[in-house]
Amino acid sequence: MLGHNAAFFAERSMWFKNLRCYRLSRRSEWQVETLEQQLMEHRFRPCGRLEAASYGWVPPLGRKGTQLVHAANGCLLLCARKEDKLLPSSVVRAEVNERVERIEDEELRDVSRKERERIRDEVVQDLLPRAFSRLTDVAAYVDPRRGWILIDAASASKAEELLSLLRQSVGSLPVKPLGVQGSGAEVMTGWLGGSVQARGFKVLDECELRAPGEDGGILRCRRQALDAEEIQTHLRAGKQAVRLAVEWDERLSCVLGEDLSIRRLRFSDAVKQEREDVAAEDDLARLDADFTFMTLELSRFLPALLSVFGGEARAVDDAA
Repeated sequence: MLGHNAAFFAERSMWFKNLRCYRLSRRSEWQVETLEQQLMEHRFRPCGRLEAASYGWVPPLGRKGTQLVHAANGCLLLCARKEDKLLPSSVVRAEVNERVERIEDEELRDVSRKERERIRDEVVQDLLPRAFSRLTDVAAYVDPRRGWILIDAASASKAEELLSLLRQSVGSLPVKPLGVQGSGAEVMTGWLGGSVQARGFKVLDECELRAPGEDGGILRCRRQALDAEEIQTHLRAGKQAVRLAVEWDERLSCVLGEDLSIRRLRFSDAVKQEREDVAAEDDLARLDADFTFMTLELSRFLPALLSVFGGEARAVDDAA
């Protein structure tokens, strides 16, 4: 019925596909040796027979690396791994029902709700050793010079989970999502309507428009000319752009969210070709060069993005 799934991870890519951006509220020293020791205390270990989940740090260079921190271009690359045991609710429910029916038939009595809950706990414990495992890696890097932590996660929950693990590892981590002075939705709506000029940015062919209010209508467009009259009609009716596909400086493209989240991040062929022109003696050198090129591009892209959105929001002191 259930089995163990030993997930296989192909060679890791250094090129992030998503971005969740955070600002370190206080500038602090990040020493590679110290951080390595701190992460070792929370190194990933596979789930035990009766554990439903496990979370910890793994080498960010994958099977080619041994260190939990990789430093390049003044940035520190990390990677967290999570293992979840997958127990389909239908399987658990069927087993619970079978045991309940057996008790009721043999003992000629009804099983109470409390007893059913106890039986469910027993079923979960019995099935966990045979459950499939799902492994998920989330990479991030700390840029101490700029005071950023950038996480390759499409969802805020995965990013916050990594930050929580990092906070446990280092003891204190005063961070907050990277904020801007202006409204993301207003700026992106201005791009579409032509009232906002974004130097270096080009609107592509995908957006999500939303009317104000919790019950406001939502329009999602893909492979659509966004300067078309039908789109402009929705903007004049009051809808705002909450997601927008853009290209920057012919170096990268992405889908921007109103909260400054970035999805489907893709670096251009020109960037990849520049990277290929740099010789790499082995796989580790290649991964190191990939990471260096990516951090260089993002160190230029993010300030340009913040500028278009009215500049970064004023920093405030955050609790650790």
